Amino acid sequence: MGDLVNLTINGRSVQAPPGTLVIDAAKKAGIEIPAFCYYEGYSLQAACRMCLVEVEKFPKLQAACTLPVGEGMVIQTESEQVRKARKTTLEFLLTNHPLDCPVCDKGGECELQDMVFRYGAGESRFTENKHHVDEKQWSPVVFYDGPRCILCYRCVRVCNEGMGVGALGIVNRGVLSEIAPSHGDHLECDECGMCIDICPVGALTSGTYRYQTRPWEMKHVGTICTFCSNGCKTTLGVRNDKVIRGNNRDRSGINGEFLCIKGRYGFDFIEHPERLTSPLMKVNGKLEEVSWSKALDAVAKKFAEVKGRGGKIGVIGSTKTTNEENFFLQKFAREGLGTNNIDHHRSGDVVTLIDALSGKTDALSTTQDLYETPAALIVGSDLSQEHPFLAFQLRANTRHHQADIYTVTQGPVREDKIAVAALRAEAGKELPAVESLREQLAKEKSLVILYGPSVKGDAVRKLVAFGDSLGIPVKYVCLMDYSNSRGAVDMGLLPDLGPGLKPVANPGLALPEILAAADLDLLWVVGANPLSRGTLAAKNAFVVVQEMFLTETAKQADIVLPAASAYEKSGTVTNVTGEVQKLHAAGQTMGSKPDLEIMGLIAREMKLNLGIWSPSNVFDEIRSSVSGYNIPLPIIATGQAAQTSPLNGRVPVTPRPDLIQSAGNTLFTSGSLGRYSKKLTSVMEYPGQLYRP
Repeated sequence: MGDLVNLTINGRSVQAPPGTLVIDAAKKAGIEIPAFCYYEGYSLQAACRMCLVEVEKFPKLQAACTLPVGEGMVIQTESEQVRKARKTTLEFLLTNHPLDCPVCDKGGECELQDMVFRYGAGESRFTENKHHVDEKQWSPVVFYDGPRCILCYRCVRVCNEGMGVGALGIVNRGVLSEIAPSHGDHLECDECGMCIDICPVGALTSGTYRYQTRPWEMKHVGTICTFCSNGCKTTLGVRNDKVIRGNNRDRSGINGEFLCIKGRYGFDFIEHPERLTSPLMKVNGKLEEVSWSKALDAVAKKFAEVKGRGGKIGVIGSTKTTNEENFFLQKFAREGLGTNNIDHHRSGDVVTLIDALSGKTDALSTTQDLYETPAALIVGSDLSQEHPFLAFQLRANTRHHQADIYTVTQGPVREDKIAVAALRAEAGKELPAVESLREQLAKEKSLVILYGPSVKGDAVRKLVAFGDSLGIPVKYVCLMDYSNSRGAVDMGLLPDLGPGLKPVANPGLALPEILAAADLDLLWVVGANPLSRGTLAAKNAFVVVQEMFLTETAKQADIVLPAASAYEKSGTVTNVTGEVQKLHAAGQTMGSKPDLEIMGLIAREMKLNLGIWSPSNVFDEIRSSVSGYNIPLPIIATGQAAQTSPLNGRVPVTPRPDLIQSAGNTLFTSGSLGRYSKKLTSVMEYPGQLYRP
């Protein structure tokens, strides 16, 4: 960076790096220059003329969004000439803009409305009839009201540059100009809704939120998306205990404003009519509703009876329950039930990665690293479909820092468009193709390698050895499926490893072995659906399931306990890059309970002393006993993410690559949970397909 440029804005001395735009330099100095078309991080448009400023010795007003700072510049952002220009701009924008603020969904959050209040004229010189076109529905989640559009082109740019989709453009000319989908009358895209949130007016509105409420009538709860493993923060708008909207406009999470369709619209599974609201018990071969007290009593007695006679017990945990719930579950299994037969659905070989990185520091990437790294190598993953936020970070990196992207995948992916090299390789046979990139990769300053589920076992060690041989700093991301897949591993939902990847004395049965054990007496499933992809060999096993819906597994249970969703509980989750974030309850479904509370109540009925089962107390125990989780509490308490520092020694276990099985979810699916979101299943792109860019 060169010497700082000195300039004066509104009589205040300001310094900024060369090349900085005046609008950004003013913002950093706490001076607001209004703009409609300008949006940080995207290409410059200079279309709205709202950011005009007066620059000393310049013959006319200048657009602050395209003007770089210059040494000695003297700028006025609120002079009489500037205010008059902005007033005229607003008057022109309102020529055809309908004055329907009382019914517009953007009311209270509209940038045009704010500017009219600040600069607008009470009367207009334009008396012609307004040009009107009917509102259009482009998809179940996106509506377009053309007369409200001010042609700022933000939606076009975020779709093309941010998402890499290019589903929107401009048609017609002059007063007839309007935004239109590339397919004419409908959208075929990611259905992410980024175009809606970035719109400064009410031209683009949400099929979920429209005509529901006003922003000041909602309680805004920041929590973590319950679907994929990227760990995006979603701010849920809640009114009368009902979630109405999801977004992250305050940019308070690791994802900034980014959300995919799951994070923005997938919350509607909470209100699904098939949601369980009462415990169920099998009576004469049929599940019937019973009270919580009766169900808990029956579960506790059965657990105690099987444990007392030394019966075989299997426990299957979840990748969508919190760290606290997963830690307490393995503690319950090992200390309360005396079994190491505990496992979960594994979708990425992170254990072998941690073992292969033994003795290395700073070798695990964060999500921010993906935005800053000079180069990234994607191996065996359709990143935009399976990990949309990680893909978004890499696209932003290529725009802002010209990062080099390399892909080695079994089919075409969206990242090929921005890649300097794109190779094809069969799943599980990617390493020779990776090796062919050695010369190019060795020239990079540093590298992040992201690998999918087809790279597992010995292939992970070879990939790390390849990274070591490049002679440059290399970081890694083991890609996994669900919101707390990484946390499930760290908390010890494994038959041979306890919390913090510490080996257990007597390893138990893995998930497929539990299901295949014909002599199994008791199966306890918490938040998972293993029988959707397998069968239970033990026909006489007593099955207890904690679940939100009557899934394939729940239908075969003897007792089903209705569980709260991730949007209805407190706790923490660990994302794919090992960053811990905090959940906050946004609502409650009557009759359901958080899994941690259910487990605590069962323990109390059994008179087990497993400690206080509140999220804060369990997390304190995690911080003190799980390697790498002694993270600063203020960071996650304020809505930020703190990366864990996992075990840095060897992990003395035999890898089980046969247990790594990704579900291959797309943008519109998420295991058993995704099918209960009407918004996800209503879009024409559902269920989607991998390796089809």
